[in-house]
Amino acid sequence: MSFASEGGSLPSLILLTPPPRPASRATLDATYRPPLEAAISKLKNGEEGATLIVAVTSPFLTGQFLRHKTLSWPEAQALIAGLYGIISIICAKLSIPSEVHAGPGSVDLRVVLVDHDPSRQYRDFKPAVETSNTTIVDLATFASAYHPWKYIFHVNNEAGYSLLTTYLKMFERVQTLRQHQLVVVEGGLSMSIKPSDPSHFGPQTNLHTTVCLGGTFDHLHPGHKLLLHSAVLLLNVPERAAKKSCRFIVGITGDELLKRKKYAEYMQPWDVRAMTVIEFLSTVLYLSRDGWKSDPDLHLSKKEGEIMARFRDGTIEIQCVVIQDPFGPTITSEDMDALVVSGETRSGGEAVNAKRQEHGWHPLEIFEVDVLDAEEVGDDQPTKTRDFATKISSTAIRKQKAEARGRI
Repeated sequence: MSFASEGGSLPSLILLTPPPRPASRATLDATYRPPLEAAISKLKNGEEGATLIVAVTSPFLTGQFLRHKTLSWPEAQALIAGLYGIISIICAKLSIPSEVHAGPGSVDLRVVLVDHDPSRQYRDFKPAVETSNTTIVDLATFASAYHPWKYIFHVNNEAGYSLLTTYLKMFERVQTLRQHQLVVVEGGLSMSIKPSDPSHFGPQTNLHTTVCLGGTFDHLHPGHKLLLHSAVLLLNVPERAAKKSCRFIVGITGDELLKRKKYAEYMQPWDVRAMTVIEFLSTVLYLSRDGWKSDPDLHLSKKEGEIMARFRDGTIEIQCVVIQDPFGPTITSEDMDALVVSGETRSGGEAVNAKRQEHGWHPLEIFEVDVLDAEEVGDDQPTKTRDFATKISSTAIRKQKAEARGRI
Protein backbone atom coordinates (compact mmCIF):
# COMPACT_ATOMS: atom_id res chain seq x y z
CA MET A 1 0.00 0.00 0.00
CA SER A 2 1.18 3.48 -0.76
CA PHE A 3 -0.94 5.86 1.29
CA ALA A 4 2.16 7.87 2.13
CA SER A 5 3.02 8.49 -1.50
CA GLU A 6 -0.53 9.59 -2.32
CA GLY A 7 -0.15 12.56 -0.03
CA GLY A 8 -3.46 11.79 1.63
CA SER A 9 -4.32 11.23 5.25
CA LEU A 10 -3.71 7.93 6.96
CA PRO A 11 -6.29 5.16 6.53
CA SER A 12 -8.50 4.06 9.39
CA LEU A 13 -9.30 0.55 10.58
CA ILE A 14 -12.48 -1.13 11.73
CA LEU A 15 -12.09 -4.46 13.53
CA LEU A 16 -15.01 -6.81 12.93
CA THR A 17 -15.71 -10.02 14.81
CA PRO A 18 -16.40 -13.36 13.06
CA PRO A 19 -19.49 -13.59 10.86
CA PRO A 20 -22.63 -15.29 12.15
CA ARG A 21 -23.19 -18.90 11.14
CA PRO A 22 -25.04 -19.68 9.08
CA ALA A 23 -24.36 -16.37 7.35
CA SER A 24 -27.48 -15.16 5.55
CA ARG A 25 -27.99 -11.76 4.04
CA ALA A 26 -30.18 -10.77 7.00
CA THR A 27 -27.73 -11.93 9.69
CA LEU A 28 -24.75 -10.30 7.95
CA ASP A 29 -26.69 -7.05 7.75
CA ALA A 30 -27.69 -7.28 11.42
CA THR A 31 -24.09 -8.02 12.44
CA TYR A 32 -22.09 -5.60 10.34
CA ARG A 33 -24.29 -2.76 9.16
CA PRO A 34 -24.52 -0.83 12.48
CA PRO A 35 -20.73 -0.61 13.08
CA LEU A 36 -19.94 0.03 9.41
CA GLU A 37 -22.51 2.80 9.11
CA ALA A 38 -21.20 4.46 12.28
CA ALA A 39 -17.59 4.37 11.05
CA ILE A 40 -18.45 5.58 7.54
CA SER A 41 -20.54 8.42 8.97
CA LYS A 42 -17.61 9.61 11.08
CA LEU A 43 -15.16 9.52 8.17
CA LYS A 44 -17.29 11.19 5.47
CA ASN A 45 -16.88 14.82 4.44
CA GLY A 46 -13.11 14.74 4.68
CA GLU A 47 -11.35 17.29 2.48
CA GLU A 48 -9.15 14.61 0.96
CA GLY A 49 -11.47 11.64 1.07
CA ALA A 50 -10.96 8.82 3.57
CA THR A 51 -9.84 5.19 3.41
CA LEU A 52 -11.26 2.56 5.75
CA ILE A 53 -9.77 -0.92 5.99
CA VAL A 54 -12.51 -3.35 7.02
CA ALA A 55 -10.72 -6.19 8.82
CA VAL A 56 -13.01 -9.18 9.30
CA THR A 57 -11.51 -11.68 11.72
CA SER A 58 -12.42 -15.36 11.66
CA PRO A 59 -10.63 -18.72 11.42
CA PHE A 60 -10.75 -18.68 7.62
CA LEU A 61 -7.85 -21.10 7.20
CA THR A 62 -7.65 -24.74 8.19
CA GLY A 63 -4.60 -26.97 8.42
CA GLN A 64 -2.00 -27.61 11.10
CA PHE A 65 1.02 -26.30 9.22
CA LEU A 66 1.62 -22.73 8.03
CA ARG A 67 2.56 -23.72 4.48
CA HIS A 68 -0.31 -26.17 4.04
CA LYS A 69 -3.41 -24.11 4.73
CA THR A 70 -6.75 -24.47 2.96
CA LEU A 71 -9.85 -22.31 2.78
CA SER A 72 -13.45 -22.49 1.60
CA TRP A 73 -13.51 -20.10 -1.36
CA PRO A 74 -17.31 -20.10 -1.78
CA GLU A 75 -17.76 -19.06 1.85
CA ALA A 76 -15.00 -16.45 1.72
CA GLN A 77 -16.20 -14.77 -1.47
CA ALA A 78 -19.81 -14.83 -0.25
CA LEU A 79 -18.73 -13.02 2.92
CA ILE A 80 -16.78 -10.42 0.92
CA ALA A 81 -19.79 -9.98 -1.39
CA GLY A 82 -22.08 -9.54 1.59
CA LEU A 83 -19.80 -6.92 3.13
CA TYR A 84 -19.40 -4.93 -0.07
CA GLY A 85 -23.16 -5.17 -0.57
CA ILE A 86 -23.73 -3.65 2.88
CA ILE A 87 -21.08 -1.02 2.18
CA SER A 88 -22.74 -0.11 -1.13
CA ILE A 89 -26.15 0.25 0.52
CA ILE A 90 -24.75 2.48 3.29
CA CYS A 91 -22.81 4.68 0.87
CA ALA A 92 -25.81 4.99 -1.47
CA LYS A 93 -28.03 5.94 1.47
CA LEU A 94 -25.56 8.58 2.68
CA SER A 95 -24.63 9.75 -0.86
CA ILE A 96 -20.96 8.91 -0.28
CA PRO A 97 -18.75 7.91 -3.24
CA SER A 98 -16.96 4.64 -2.44
CA GLU A 99 -14.77 4.09 -5.49
CA VAL A 100 -10.98 4.45 -5.32
CA HIS A 101 -9.67 8.03 -5.61
CA ALA A 102 -13.17 9.53 -5.64
CA GLY A 103 -11.98 12.76 -4.01
CA PRO A 104 -13.38 14.94 -1.20
CA GLY A 105 -16.28 13.47 0.74
CA SER A 106 -15.58 9.92 -0.39
CA VAL A 107 -14.83 6.85 1.71
CA ASP A 108 -12.79 4.14 -0.02
CA LEU A 109 -13.59 0.94 1.88
CA ARG A 110 -11.41 -2.13 1.41
CA VAL A 111 -12.21 -5.48 2.99
CA VAL A 112 -9.36 -7.58 4.38
CA LEU A 113 -9.87 -11.12 5.69
CA VAL A 114 -7.78 -11.83 8.79
CA ASP A 115 -7.32 -15.40 10.00
CA HIS A 116 -7.98 -15.40 13.73
CA ASP A 117 -9.49 -17.89 16.15
CA PRO A 118 -10.84 -15.97 19.18
CA SER A 119 -9.95 -18.93 21.40
CA ARG A 120 -6.26 -18.79 20.47
CA GLN A 121 -3.82 -17.56 23.09
CA TYR A 122 -0.94 -15.32 21.94
CA ARG A 123 2.06 -15.28 24.27
CA ASP A 124 5.25 -13.20 24.08
CA PHE A 125 4.14 -11.58 20.85
CA LYS A 126 6.78 -9.80 18.81
CA PRO A 127 5.99 -7.97 15.55
CA ALA A 128 6.69 -10.31 12.64
CA VAL A 129 5.46 -10.95 9.12
CA GLU A 130 4.78 -14.63 8.51
CA THR A 131 2.84 -15.84 5.50
CA SER A 132 1.11 -19.06 4.57
CA ASN A 133 0.49 -20.57 1.13
CA THR A 134 -2.60 -18.35 0.85
CA THR A 135 -3.04 -14.61 0.48
CA ILE A 136 -4.84 -14.39 3.85
CA VAL A 137 -2.71 -13.31 6.84
CA ASP A 138 -3.23 -14.00 10.53
CA LEU A 139 -3.92 -11.37 13.17
CA ALA A 140 -0.28 -11.17 14.27
CA THR A 141 0.98 -10.46 10.75
CA PHE A 142 -1.88 -8.04 10.16
CA ALA A 143 -0.91 -6.08 13.28
CA SER A 144 2.74 -6.08 12.22
CA ALA A 145 2.25 -4.99 8.59
CA TYR A 146 -0.86 -2.77 8.56
CA HIS A 147 -0.04 0.58 10.17
CA PRO A 148 -0.11 3.41 11.12
CA TRP A 149 -3.81 4.22 11.53
CA LYS A 150 -5.73 7.47 11.84
CA TYR A 151 -8.56 5.84 13.80
CA ILE A 152 -9.27 2.31 14.99
CA PHE A 153 -12.98 1.53 15.26
CA HIS A 154 -14.15 -1.39 17.38
CA VAL A 155 -17.61 -2.71 18.15
CA ASN A 156 -19.36 -2.23 21.47
CA ASN A 157 -19.97 -5.80 22.59
CA GLU A 158 -18.08 -8.50 24.47
CA ALA A 159 -16.62 -10.11 21.36
CA GLY A 160 -15.59 -6.70 20.02
CA TYR A 161 -13.73 -5.72 23.19
CA SER A 162 -12.06 -9.13 23.37
CA LEU A 163 -10.82 -8.74 19.79
CA LEU A 164 -9.60 -5.20 20.46
CA THR A 165 -7.71 -6.31 23.58
CA THR A 166 -5.92 -9.09 21.70
CA TYR A 167 -5.10 -6.80 18.79
CA LEU A 168 -3.76 -3.98 20.97
CA LYS A 169 -1.45 -6.37 22.83
CA MET A 170 0.16 -7.07 19.47
CA PHE A 171 -0.05 -3.51 18.21
CA GLU A 172 1.42 -1.68 21.21
CA ARG A 173 4.96 -2.22 19.91
CA VAL A 174 4.00 -1.03 16.43
CA GLN A 175 2.21 2.31 16.91
CA THR A 176 1.61 4.49 19.95
CA LEU A 177 -2.07 5.36 19.98
CA ARG A 178 -3.83 8.27 21.65
CA GLN A 179 -7.17 7.74 23.31
CA HIS A 180 -9.11 9.72 20.68
CA GLN A 181 -7.86 7.33 17.98
CA LEU A 182 -9.78 4.42 19.53
CA VAL A 183 -13.42 4.85 18.57
CA VAL A 184 -16.17 2.57 19.84
CA VAL A 185 -19.10 2.04 17.47
CA GLU A 186 -22.45 0.37 17.89
CA GLY A 187 -22.22 -3.40 17.84
CA GLY A 188 -24.60 -5.41 15.73
CA LEU A 189 -25.79 -8.97 16.21
CA SER A 190 -23.31 -10.98 18.29
CA MET A 191 -23.44 -14.76 18.25
CA SER A 192 -21.57 -16.97 20.67
CA ILE A 193 -20.02 -19.85 18.72
CA LYS A 194 -16.89 -21.92 18.75
CA PRO A 195 -15.27 -20.85 15.48
CA SER A 196 -12.65 -23.59 15.64
CA ASP A 197 -15.33 -26.29 15.40
CA PRO A 198 -14.65 -28.03 12.03
CA SER A 199 -18.40 -28.32 11.39
CA HIS A 200 -18.46 -24.58 10.74
CA PHE A 201 -16.24 -24.85 7.67
CA GLY A 202 -17.47 -25.55 4.17
CA PRO A 203 -15.75 -27.73 1.57
CA GLN A 204 -12.14 -26.69 1.05
CA THR A 205 -11.01 -25.27 -2.29
CA ASN A 206 -8.01 -26.32 -4.36
CA LEU A 207 -5.72 -23.32 -4.85
CA HIS A 208 -4.07 -22.49 -8.18
CA THR A 209 -0.77 -21.28 -9.58
CA THR A 210 -2.26 -19.05 -12.30
CA VAL A 211 -5.60 -17.28 -11.97
CA CYS A 212 -7.21 -15.02 -14.59
CA LEU A 213 -9.83 -12.28 -14.49
CA GLY A 214 -11.03 -9.80 -17.09
CA GLY A 215 -12.91 -6.51 -16.96
CA THR A 216 -12.92 -2.79 -17.64
CA PHE A 217 -12.14 -1.68 -14.06
CA ASP A 218 -13.09 1.93 -14.71
CA HIS A 219 -13.47 4.02 -11.53
CA LEU A 220 -12.72 1.02 -9.30
CA HIS A 221 -15.87 0.48 -7.22
CA PRO A 222 -17.07 -2.15 -4.69
CA GLY A 223 -18.07 -4.59 -7.44
CA HIS A 224 -14.53 -4.50 -8.83
CA LYS A 225 -13.05 -4.79 -5.34
CA LEU A 226 -15.11 -7.93 -4.76
CA LEU A 227 -13.94 -9.53 -8.02
CA LEU A 228 -10.27 -8.72 -7.51
CA HIS A 229 -10.15 -9.77 -3.87
CA SER A 230 -12.08 -12.99 -4.49
CA ALA A 231 -9.76 -13.90 -7.35
CA VAL A 232 -6.49 -13.55 -5.41
CA LEU A 233 -7.90 -15.81 -2.69
CA LEU A 234 -7.50 -18.65 -5.21
CA LEU A 235 -3.72 -18.23 -5.48
CA ASN A 236 -1.44 -20.95 -4.14
CA VAL A 237 1.50 -18.88 -2.91
CA PRO A 238 4.89 -20.65 -3.06
CA GLU A 239 7.60 -20.38 -0.43
CA ARG A 240 10.28 -17.74 -0.92
CA ALA A 241 12.93 -20.44 -1.09
CA ALA A 242 11.19 -21.97 -4.11
CA LYS A 243 12.23 -18.95 -6.21
CA LYS A 244 9.06 -19.10 -8.26
CA SER A 245 5.79 -17.22 -8.21
CA CYS A 246 2.08 -17.66 -8.62
CA ARG A 247 0.43 -15.36 -11.15
CA PHE A 248 -2.74 -13.32 -11.20
CA ILE A 249 -3.45 -12.16 -14.75
CA VAL A 250 -5.88 -9.25 -15.00
CA GLY A 251 -7.12 -8.55 -18.51
CA ILE A 252 -8.20 -4.90 -18.72
CA THR A 253 -10.19 -3.68 -21.70
CA GLY A 254 -8.23 -1.37 -24.00
CA ASP A 255 -9.21 2.25 -24.56
CA GLU A 256 -10.19 1.69 -28.20
CA LEU A 257 -12.97 -0.74 -27.30
CA LEU A 258 -14.51 1.72 -24.85
CA LYS A 259 -15.01 4.75 -27.07
CA ARG A 260 -18.70 3.95 -27.55
CA LYS A 261 -19.41 3.45 -23.86
CA LYS A 262 -21.87 5.85 -22.26
CA TYR A 263 -20.15 8.99 -20.95
CA ALA A 264 -16.91 7.78 -22.53
CA GLU A 265 -15.29 11.18 -21.99
CA TYR A 266 -15.17 10.34 -18.26
CA MET A 267 -13.56 6.95 -18.83
CA GLN A 268 -10.15 6.56 -17.19
CA PRO A 269 -7.19 5.75 -19.48
CA TRP A 270 -5.94 2.15 -19.50
CA ASP A 271 -2.74 2.84 -17.57
CA VAL A 272 -4.68 4.64 -14.82
CA ARG A 273 -7.10 1.73 -14.53
CA ALA A 274 -4.25 -0.79 -14.44
CA MET A 275 -2.31 1.06 -11.76
CA THR A 276 -5.46 1.47 -9.66
CA VAL A 277 -6.01 -2.30 -9.84
CA ILE A 278 -2.45 -2.89 -8.62
CA GLU A 279 -2.80 -0.30 -5.88
CA PHE A 280 -6.02 -1.88 -4.63
CA LEU A 281 -4.50 -5.37 -4.69
CA SER A 282 -1.60 -4.08 -2.62
CA THR A 283 -4.10 -3.71 0.23
CA VAL A 284 -4.31 -7.49 0.57
CA LEU A 285 -0.93 -8.52 -0.88
CA TYR A 286 1.74 -6.01 0.21
CA LEU A 287 3.34 -6.82 3.56
CA SER A 288 6.11 -4.90 5.30
CA ARG A 289 7.09 -4.27 8.91
CA ASP A 290 7.28 -0.60 7.87
CA GLY A 291 3.58 -0.54 7.00
CA TRP A 292 2.83 2.37 4.68
CA LYS A 293 5.26 4.83 6.23
CA SER A 294 7.20 4.97 2.99
CA ASP A 295 6.72 4.13 -0.67
CA PRO A 296 6.48 0.36 -1.14
CA ASP A 297 8.73 -1.37 -3.64
CA LEU A 298 6.28 -3.22 -5.88
CA HIS A 299 8.97 -4.18 -8.40
CA LEU A 300 6.93 -2.58 -11.17
CA SER A 301 7.79 -3.26 -14.78
CA LYS A 302 5.98 -1.64 -17.69
CA LYS A 303 5.85 -2.17 -21.41
CA GLU A 304 3.30 -1.47 -24.11
CA GLY A 305 -0.04 -2.91 -23.01
CA GLU A 306 1.30 -4.52 -19.84
CA ILE A 307 2.13 -3.55 -16.26
CA MET A 308 3.53 -6.09 -13.81
CA ALA A 309 4.02 -5.93 -10.05
CA ARG A 310 5.50 -8.37 -7.57
CA PHE A 311 4.52 -8.87 -3.95
CA ARG A 312 5.80 -10.83 -0.96
CA ASP A 313 9.40 -11.23 -2.10
CA GLY A 314 8.38 -12.07 -5.64
CA THR A 315 6.17 -15.03 -4.73
CA ILE A 316 3.06 -13.27 -6.11
CA GLU A 317 3.08 -11.71 -9.57
CA ILE A 318 0.30 -9.43 -10.79
CA GLN A 319 0.16 -9.03 -14.56
CA CYS A 320 -2.20 -6.41 -15.96
CA VAL A 321 -2.55 -6.80 -19.73
CA VAL A 322 -4.59 -4.89 -22.28
CA ILE A 323 -7.31 -6.91 -24.00
CA GLN A 324 -8.87 -6.03 -27.34
CA ASP A 325 -11.36 -8.91 -27.57
CA PRO A 326 -13.56 -10.95 -25.20
CA PHE A 327 -10.92 -13.64 -24.68
CA GLY A 328 -7.63 -11.89 -23.99
CA PRO A 329 -4.70 -14.08 -22.91
CA THR A 330 -6.93 -17.04 -22.00
CA ILE A 331 -6.76 -18.29 -25.61
CA THR A 332 -3.19 -17.22 -26.37
CA SER A 333 -1.50 -18.89 -23.40
CA GLU A 334 -2.13 -22.48 -22.32
CA ASP A 335 -0.43 -22.04 -18.95
CA MET A 336 -3.45 -21.03 -16.88
CA ASP A 337 -5.52 -22.83 -14.27
CA ALA A 338 -8.57 -20.85 -13.20
CA LEU A 339 -10.85 -18.11 -14.50
CA VAL A 340 -12.94 -15.89 -12.23
CA VAL A 341 -16.25 -14.59 -13.58
CA SER A 342 -19.34 -12.84 -12.29
CA GLY A 343 -22.93 -13.74 -13.04
CA GLU A 344 -22.96 -11.35 -15.98
CA THR A 345 -19.76 -12.79 -17.52
CA ARG A 346 -20.60 -16.47 -16.93
CA SER A 347 -21.26 -17.06 -20.63
CA GLY A 348 -17.86 -15.55 -21.43
CA GLY A 349 -16.18 -18.18 -19.27
CA GLU A 350 -17.97 -20.92 -21.17
CA ALA A 351 -16.86 -19.36 -24.48
CA VAL A 352 -13.25 -19.23 -23.28
CA ASN A 353 -13.21 -22.95 -22.54
CA ALA A 354 -14.81 -23.72 -25.88
CA LYS A 355 -11.98 -21.83 -27.61
CA ARG A 356 -9.35 -23.58 -25.48
CA GLN A 357 -10.86 -26.92 -26.41
CA GLU A 358 -10.40 -26.01 -30.08
CA HIS A 359 -6.69 -25.56 -29.32
CA GLY A 360 -6.57 -28.92 -27.58
CA TRP A 361 -5.85 -27.21 -24.24
CA HIS A 362 -7.19 -28.11 -20.81
CA PRO A 363 -10.26 -26.15 -19.72
CA LEU A 364 -9.96 -23.50 -17.02
CA GLU A 365 -11.73 -24.12 -13.75
CA ILE A 366 -14.47 -21.49 -13.55
CA PHE A 367 -15.19 -19.68 -10.28
CA GLU A 368 -18.25 -17.45 -10.15
CA VAL A 369 -18.39 -14.47 -7.80
CA ASP A 370 -21.68 -13.07 -6.53
CA VAL A 371 -22.99 -9.91 -8.17
CA LEU A 372 -23.39 -6.86 -5.95
CA ASP A 373 -26.77 -5.22 -5.64
CA ALA A 374 -26.98 -1.84 -3.93
CA GLU A 375 -30.72 -2.00 -3.31
CA GLU A 376 -32.37 -2.91 -0.04
CA VAL A 377 -33.93 -6.34 -0.48
CA GLY A 378 -35.42 -8.88 1.88
CA ASP A 379 -33.52 -11.98 2.87
CA ASP A 380 -35.92 -14.10 0.83
CA GLN A 381 -34.44 -12.60 -2.34
CA PRO A 382 -31.54 -14.39 -4.08
CA THR A 383 -28.06 -12.92 -3.74
CA LYS A 384 -27.40 -13.63 -7.41
CA THR A 385 -29.68 -11.93 -9.86
CA ARG A 386 -30.06 -11.66 -13.60
CA ASP A 387 -31.21 -8.07 -13.25
CA PHE A 388 -27.88 -6.27 -13.23
CA ALA A 389 -29.31 -2.80 -13.79
CA THR A 390 -29.36 -1.96 -10.09
CA LYS A 391 -25.81 -3.01 -9.25
CA ILE A 392 -23.01 -0.56 -8.63
CA SER A 393 -21.53 0.28 -12.04
CA SER A 394 -18.82 2.37 -13.66
CA THR A 395 -21.46 3.77 -16.02
CA ALA A 396 -23.44 5.12 -13.06
CA ILE A 397 -20.28 6.75 -11.67
CA ARG A 398 -19.44 8.36 -15.03
CA LYS A 399 -23.02 9.60 -15.30
CA GLN A 400 -22.74 11.21 -11.87
CA LYS A 401 -19.52 12.92 -12.91
CA ALA A 402 -21.15 14.19 -16.10
CA GLU A 403 -24.14 15.52 -14.18
CA ALA A 404 -21.86 17.17 -11.61
CA ARG A 405 -19.88 18.84 -14.41
CA GLY A 406 -23.15 20.09 -15.92
CA ARG A 407 -24.07 21.80 -12.66
CA ILE A 408 -20.82 23.75 -12.47
